Amino acid sequence: MKKIEQSLEKIIDHVVRHNQGENEFHQAVKEVIETLGPVLRKHPEYADQKIIERICEPERQIIFRVPWMDDREEVQINRGFRVGFNSALGPYKGGLRFHPSVYLGIIKFLGFEQTFKNALSGMPIGGAKGGADFDPKGKSDNEVMRFCQSYMTELYRHIGEMTDVPAGDIGVGAREIGYLFGQYKRITNRYESGVLTGKSPQLGGALVRREATGYGAVFFAQEMLKVRGKSLEGKTCIVSGSGNVAIYAIEKLNQLGARVVACSDSGGVVYDKRGLNLDSVKQIKEVQRKRISEYQQLHPEAEYHPDGVIWNIPCDFAFPCATQNEMDKTSARTLLENGCIGVSEGANMPVTPEGIKLFLDAGIAYGPGKAANAGGVATSALEMQQNAIRDAWSFDYTEERLQKIMTNIHTNCFETAEEYGVPGNYVVGANIVGFKRIAEAMLAFGLI
Repeated sequence: MKKIEQSLEKIIDHVVRHNQGENEFHQAVKEVIETLGPVLRKHPEYADQKIIERICEPERQIIFRVPWMDDREEVQINRGFRVGFNSALGPYKGGLRFHPSVYLGIIKFLGFEQTFKNALSGMPIGGAKGGADFDPKGKSDNEVMRFCQSYMTELYRHIGEMTDVPAGDIGVGAREIGYLFGQYKRITNRYESGVLTGKSPQLGGALVRREATGYGAVFFAQEMLKVRGKSLEGKTCIVSGSGNVAIYAIEKLNQLGARVVACSDSGGVVYDKRGLNLDSVKQIKEVQRKRISEYQQLHPEAEYHPDGVIWNIPCDFAFPCATQNEMDKTSARTLLENGCIGVSEGANMPVTPEGIKLFLDAGIAYGPGKAANAGGVATSALEMQQNAIRDAWSFDYTEERLQKIMTNIHTNCFETAEEYGVPGNYVVGANIVGFKRIAEAMLAFGLI
C-alpha cells in the first residue's frame, strides 16, 4: 500500500516539475491522483502500463497568434490555445474560453477535468479544451466577429467532427459559436454541422444545450438529496455567477420549487430575499449584456454588494457557477456554519482543496464539477448525434435524455464510492469511474 502511495506522489511531483507555473493544472491533477490508490491495488496493470502518467500528458498542445483589427482600425494581438488531452474514448470534445485570465495552465486544467467529465457522461467522446486571452466584454459585435474569424483561421486545420469538436465556455456563447462556424464553413467549403456544438438551433444546435450545464447541476443536486430522503422543494439556494450556467441553474431550481435569493458577477453580489426575478436577470445579462448591479435599478428592494462574497449569505444549497477557485476554505466554513446541506458545482473546480475537505468531513451532499456539471458536454454529444443523422429533437425529449444521463452519472459515482469504502464521497466515485473507463480504452489501443 505504501509503495503505491509513494508512486502516486512521484507522478504528482513529475507533473509539477514538468509543467512549471501551471498551478490550476497541478491542482486538478493532484485532486484526481490522490484518490486512485485503491484502483491501482485492484488493477496493477494500470500502473504497469503507466496509464496515469500517460493521462497526465496531453496528446497535443497547440498555441497560436490571433491578430485582429478593432473598430478604431488598430491592430490587436491575442494568444489562442487548443489542448487535446485524451482521445481514447472518442474525438476530442471540450469548450473554448475567451477571457483575459486564459493561459496554457488554465486550458490544461480544463482539458484534464474535461477528459474525466466526458468519460463520466458515458458518451463516446474524449477530452479537450481551448480558448484565448481575449475579453469579449465591452467589444462590439463586429470586433467579436473579427476576432472569432481570425481565431478560426488557425484553428480550423486542427478540428473536425471525427477529430476534435469544440463548444462554448466562459465568453463563448451562441454568438461566438456562430461566427466561428461561419468562418469554418467559409474556409473548408463544408457545412460540417458536427464540428462545433452550442450552435443556435437555426444552425443545427440542440435545444436544451444552452440550459444543459445549469440544468444538469440541479439534476445532480436533486439526486444527491433524493438518496438522503430530501428534495430541493422549498430550499433556499444561492448561485454564483450570472452567465449561462448560473441563469439556467436558477431557472431549473425555480421549476423544482426552490427559492434562489442571490447571484453575482465579477463586480458584486445581488441579494433579493423574496427570490430573484429571473426575467430581470436574463434581460440584464443575455439581452443588454450589462452588470448584475443593474438588478437593483429594476428591484429597489433588493440589495447589491460591490465586491461582496456571495457565500456569506445563509442558504440550504449552494451552486458555484462562476469560475475556478471562487470558494475558499473560509467561504466553505461560512456556508457550513450557516446550515448549508449541499453544494453542486456548475463551474469547473470552483472550490479549493481545503474547502472540499471541509465539505467531505462535514458529510454534506457535495457534487464535484466533473460529475455535477457534465450536463453541458453530454448535451453537446447529443447535438453531435442529431447533426450526424440530420435530425432535430424536441426540447422535452432532449431534456429527458439529459436528466437520464445525470441520473446515471450520479448512480455510478454513488455506487463506486460505496464499492471503494467511502460512501457518499462523490469526489472519489467520480474520479474512479472516469479513470477506469479511460484506462480500459487506453489498454485496448496498446501503447500509442
